[in-house]
This record gives sequence, C-alpha cells and structure tokens, in this order.
Amino acid sequence: MNPFIRGLVRSVAETFVLPGPILEVGSYQCDGQAEIADLRSLFPGRHYTGIDVRPGPGVDEIANVEALPYPDASFGTVLALETFEHVAHFWRGFAEVRRVLRPDGVLLVSSPFYFHIHPHPKDYWRFTPEAFQMLLDDYPSKIIGTHGPATRPAAVWALACREDRAPISPAEYLSYQTRMNLYARMPLPWARRLSYRLGSLFCGHRPFAPYLERDSWHGECLNRPARVPSSNASQKRQGQSRRFSEASLSGTE
Repeated sequence: MNPFIRGLVRSVAETFVLPGPILEVGSYQCDGQAEIADLRSLFPGRHYTGIDVRPGPGVDEIANVEALPYPDASFGTVLALETFEHVAHFWRGFAEVRRVLRPDGVLLVSSPFYFHIHPHPKDYWRFTPEAFQMLLDDYPSKIIGTHGPATRPAAVWALACREDRAPISPAEYLSYQTRMNLYARMPLPWARRLSYRLGSLFCGHRPFAPYLERDSWHGECLNRPARVPSSNASQKRQGQSRRFSEASLSGTE
C-alpha cells in the first residue's frame, strides 16, 4: 500500500455509491503502514470485514480468497488492493470475488506492476491493464487505470461494476478524475526530485521516468450492455456482438 493507492480508494469512495457490506481482501497492515493501509477509516459507519491468510492488524477473519467462506451474493463491495499478486491461483480468487458479490456489486482491485519482489508471504504475478480488462470481462462497466510511465506503470487498477449496477456515467467519471487529481498523490522529497532531474539531464529521461512520473495517471472507462442469458441462438449472437462495441471515456491526467 502507498499514498497513491490510498488516494485512489478515497476517490472511489467519495465518487461512487458503493453498496454494503464491504469486504477487504488482503487487509493485513504491514509494520509502519497503519496510517495509509487502514482503508476502513474511509468507510465510516459501514459494515466492513477485513480478511487475510494470516492474523494481524486490520484482519477480522482468516480466509483465503481462492475459497471464500461466505454465501453467494453476500457483499456489495469488495476491495482487493495490492493483493492478487500474492494469490497463487489468482483466477480462482477472481471467480470467488464475483461469486460473493451481489448482482449490483462493485469490485476495486489494484496490483503493483513495476515494483520489486515483495514476499508477503509470496509474490507470484504482475498484471497489465489488458489482463485486468480480460479478467473482468464479465463486469459490463469498469474503469481501468495506471499510474507512472505508460509502458512501465507503478501500479494497475480497476473499478468493476456487476450487471445490475447502472453503468458509470460521464458525470461520475469526471468527478472521479477530479478527486484522483486531488487525492492520488505520492510526491517525491524535493532533494530526490532535484537529483533525478539532474540525472535525467545527463543520462536521459527514461531511467528516471518511474520516479519523476509516478504522480501521473492514465484511465479509461469502458461501458457495454450487460449480457442477458437466453436460449435463443440469435439473441446470443446479438449479445456477443455488443461485447465488442464498448463505449469508452478516456482520460489521461
């Protein structure tokens, strides 16, 4: 967890109506991170459950996202911040999250990309924006975002809405962008920024881009009609064609 990702969560919490109860997957707060990793403080008065595979600060219940011990459709919102890179069979985890989400539920997920190996307890995976778009294909409305250089992002995230939730509107996306520019910040100390800028003058910008551009972010909102199950073959074909006619609202900040 870092201040930028916390700013992302705050932006989402203040922009969108997120149904409850709320489940946080990977809620363990590492030493020295309680101030930024305590996400439940962004949801005051809400029914909030934090789970992890080990006990500790921020953990209400011990559970594995690959086999969640909850009934179908038991949560309105799932948060999984900087978590799925540690899940060995991540595809099972994504399936379980969808199972426990209500039909009008929302998933907010993020994962580091250009980042060192951090075994908590193991570090298995990295996800591109295209990977999240594919893994969340069953969610008809979503935002895919990155921060840092476009080809070496520090992190990738997605806000994905299930089929009974109204599509993300242009007004919601604009409000989200405004809050992201306000809250999602991770500024460098002035001395480090100065040294990186001097280094870029002598060595070129590319080696220092992950540091000098880490406050920049890029996002895209993708909406498409929800798929309606039908035994009629022609309706099935029509639903499949809508899958590839996504309307997008693009934003680069």
